[in-house]
Amino acid sequence: MTFRTLIFSRTTAYRHDSIPAGIRALHRLASNSTSGLHPFTADESEDPSIFNPASLAKYRVIVLLQCSGEILDETQLDALKGFVRSGGGVVAVHCASFAMQSSEWYGRLIGGVFDNHPKPQPGRIRTLDPKHPIMTCQCSPGSGKDHAAEDLGEAQLERTWLDEWYNFKTHPRETSDGLNMLLAVDEKSYEGGVHGDDHPISWCQTFDGGRCFYTSLGHFDEAYEDDWFMGQLCGGILWAAGLV
Repeated sequence: MTFRTLIFSRTTAYRHDSIPAGIRALHRLASNSTSGLHPFTADESEDPSIFNPASLAKYRVIVLLQCSGEILDETQLDALKGFVRSGGGVVAVHCASFAMQSSEWYGRLIGGVFDNHPKPQPGRIRTLDPKHPIMTCQCSPGSGKDHAAEDLGEAQLERTWLDEWYNFKTHPRETSDGLNMLLAVDEKSYEGGVHGDDHPISWCQTFDGGRCFYTSLGHFDEAYEDDWFMGQLCGGILWAAGLV
């Protein structure tokens, strides 16, 4: 059965130039999903009034794409809480950890609160949980499929990637209990990290009745043309929906 996702990309602080590329890529995922096991549709909005119980009840997953600043008022935040507590899924991308810093609940939902980042530069990424469904999903913009990486050969566990390497106000392991770490960056491979040998950059969790997947990657347009990264966003959507 087809389910609906909401792409929400409102910003009231810094706005990433890659937001349009992210929206286009997520629409491609939705379009290509019709030939896969778990088809979904995607609506997009930057209108915070959509965060009300009746509107959110239409969706199974909300994608917080590069949101920043105080994107929701108290009533709208309560609607998001109700959505999550009713079993709704959240996929949060890059700057979403910089949103709603006034809300302790939101910070725990995302699993990390952005503090700063050094200049964009290549860094070495390590895969921490290669068998997790988010990491094994293969439903890239080009493939339209959602099958396990075992069908494609052994997963690549390390790669070099160009991005903004986020430092968090509190180490994510201390922000929210029960985070399942998926990716980490090797701070020895770039300049400006503050978390030492354990610097997670992507994770997922069950939280307050729902599921949330967060990735701090995605600063540049090119990320949204990359099958490896988009496979994780698609896997994150399916996992947040409770389907994998």
